[in-house]
Amino acid sequence: MTTDWQPSPRYPDPLVVAVDESFSRYKLPLAKIERVSTGFTRWAEGPVWFGDQRCVIWSDVPGNCMWRWDEQTGTTSVFRSPSANANGNTRDRQGRLLTCEHLGRRVCRTEHDGRITTLVDSFQGKRLNSPNDIVCKSDGSVWFTDPSFGILGFYEGEKAEPELPTNVYRIAPDGSVGVVAEGIQQPNGLAFSPDESILYLVESRSVPRKIHAYDVVGGKALANRRLLIDAEPKGAPDGFRVDVDGNLWCGWGMGEAGLDGVHVFNPDGRLIGRIDLPERCANLCFGGVHRNRLFMAASTSLYSLYVNTQGVPYF
Repeated sequence: MTTDWQPSPRYPDPLVVAVDESFSRYKLPLAKIERVSTGFTRWAEGPVWFGDQRCVIWSDVPGNCMWRWDEQTGTTSVFRSPSANANGNTRDRQGRLLTCEHLGRRVCRTEHDGRITTLVDSFQGKRLNSPNDIVCKSDGSVWFTDPSFGILGFYEGEKAEPELPTNVYRIAPDGSVGVVAEGIQQPNGLAFSPDESILYLVESRSVPRKIHAYDVVGGKALANRRLLIDAEPKGAPDGFRVDVDGNLWCGWGMGEAGLDGVHVFNPDGRLIGRIDLPERCANLCFGGVHRNRLFMAASTSLYSLYVNTQGVPYF
């Protein structure tokens, strides 16, 4: 049971697994998985690091709450409740919190003074489905996925008929909104390569699930969709982040040993490493003073692991 889980008493941590020898360079021999917070969530999602406050903020989607963990004190507190069934989070280039809301069916921004501003809640006069995950590009544009998970029932939103296809959108710096990818069966996690020339995207209702790669054209459009990662025979990628070497650190889960936790793929899509957790991991982020601490939102807990690389910086 997850309540009985304890960190490994040994170094190196046997739950940090090099599937390929190339992953060994990213393992720290004297670092192990830590559970920094637990028992606070029904479904932990969308962690985001605030370096200026040295904290992680994440969502509990069905719990209708957002939580905050302080790195200096180790304490967990409520950040926002109710949260409109918030899901994915990131920061914009001014350091403001961007949040995908299921219940609000919108992408919102938390201003520096605490006010909440709607960035988008509709497209061409029709309501969005339930924005899920979100990234901000260096030019200030905001890219997000809009599957229908939050309107399928009343557990993580409110049941409703979809008005739009499950698209991927881009909010330009001037506030205009456009579709950048369509025809995706429930788009989920997304992230840019370090040079922002590629966008990676999870298709979470394909069988098996897939992670696609797109070329970013002119910084504003996507082209040349191709399959990067096939989760066959089993596996459920959800959210992910990219390190400075271009590796994809993917939240993973399927309820079996070796499938719950994080899978790490190199830029060619080859599995090179695993972080085995006792719970399914939905999403993650890099943080800590040097962006070398991986924070993993896994079902009812928040885990961390120091690694020998850095996440791509937000700004």
